[in-house]
Amino acid sequence: MSYTIYHNPRCRKSRETLNLLKEKGIEPTVVEYLKEPLSADELSGICQKLKMTPNELLRKTEKIYKENYKGKKLSDSDAIQAMVEHPKLMERPVVVKGDKAEVGRPPENVNNLF
Repeated sequence: MSYTIYHNPRCRKSRETLNLLKEKGIEPTVVEYLKEPLSADELSGICQKLKMTPNELLRKTEKIYKENYKGKKLSDSDAIQAMVEHPKLMERPVVVKGDKAEVGRPPENVNNLF
């Protein structure tokens, strides 16, 4: 079964997670989601695989979040739309294998996929 990592090469945790996969002999498909933004459907599918709500996948520490969304009650579709418009708001990295996924924070979380 193949693995996909939604990766930000500037993020230390994302790099550590990618290295962990490679150390296990896994060459995942690497999607740099800041360069190739995800669609609402793709984000919704990732949330289902993570068993998380879209709000749980939002990076609430990002400046964009604080300036535009902090203190607002976002519906699932609002949260997904925020990540479509501002890909930086998606928690990273996310590793997907089949119908399961894990957020690599900490990177060891992806061990649950092996």
